Amino acid sequence: MTEWGAQARPVEVPDPEPGPGEVLVKVAGCGLCRSDLTMRHIPREAGEALGWRMPFTLGHETAGWIADTGEPVALVSPTSCGTCRLCVRGQDSGCPRGLAGRGYGRDGGLAPYVVVSDRRALLPLGDLDPRTAGPLTDAGATAYHAVRRALPRITAGNTAVVVGAGGLGAFAVQFLRVLTAAHVIAVDPLPARRSYAVSVGAQSSADTPDGIRADVVLDFVGTDETIAAGIAAVGTGGAYGLIGSSGGKLRGPWFSTLPRDGEVFTFQGSSIADAQDVIALARAGLIRNQVEEFTFGEIDQAYAKLAAGSLTGRAVVVL
Repeated sequence: MTEWGAQARPVEVPDPEPGPGEVLVKVAGCGLCRSDLTMRHIPREAGEALGWRMPFTLGHETAGWIADTGEPVALVSPTSCGTCRLCVRGQDSGCPRGLAGRGYGRDGGLAPYVVVSDRRALLPLGDLDPRTAGPLTDAGATAYHAVRRALPRITAGNTAVVVGAGGLGAFAVQFLRVLTAAHVIAVDPLPARRSYAVSVGAQSSADTPDGIRADVVLDFVGTDETIAAGIAAVGTGGAYGLIGSSGGKLRGPWFSTLPRDGEVFTFQGSSIADAQDVIALARAGLIRNQVEEFTFGEIDQAYAKLAAGSLTGRAVVVL
């Protein structure tokens, strides 16, 4: 990103030099996220209010090797200070210093090298392939955070609905399968995504949530339509979680709109512990990380497929 409100473009820059206490990581692959597309529209005033600096390199789903040791690592997606009251309680996804970070206001992983200033961000990958592991730290960890938030509302035999079975939603289906005994329904208008969701653990699928009554609904889309339909699908004592960032609004009187004795929550991001758990599940072979690989020269094609919603899993640029 070279200027506010403009398209990202390839630029030649010097390799970064790590300072005292910093670690240089050679990037193997970096996942693309829909938020990358929205960053090009952020106005200067809003970006600077978040603490962003222009120019910066995109990419917050990064994995590679520590340059001086060759150890394969993934990099925690959100930034956090590690010392505030939220961080020390393990709620680092809510850190007030996390509004600017690697790939959003600071240099990220769509480059051959990236500097890591906080060693807490280095997550050992073991035998996982760093070329494709990046999405575990954002798409995977964010979906895991959502499922973990909803676990108190899910008992054996309950119904859990995942709205939007793309990159994040497909991970959520898998976490629900691994962590609960719920009946999981994947909702998506695209048959290919519904089919993939069933292949990774959903018991059934639908193109809309009409007529479904669930104990938990996790909305990974977030339009006016999915918010209204998702909340309407929640039964008494259930929970609706909004994770998708499409800008939808909740409309209608509270007492007739919200689930009785229920819960409505929303968040963005995940914690370091979430990312560690997701990597552990992937290493154990309990979840699948579905990616489509692109070269750096194909990055415009990858973003076009992301914008069109035609990917089954995540797009990863292999460097």
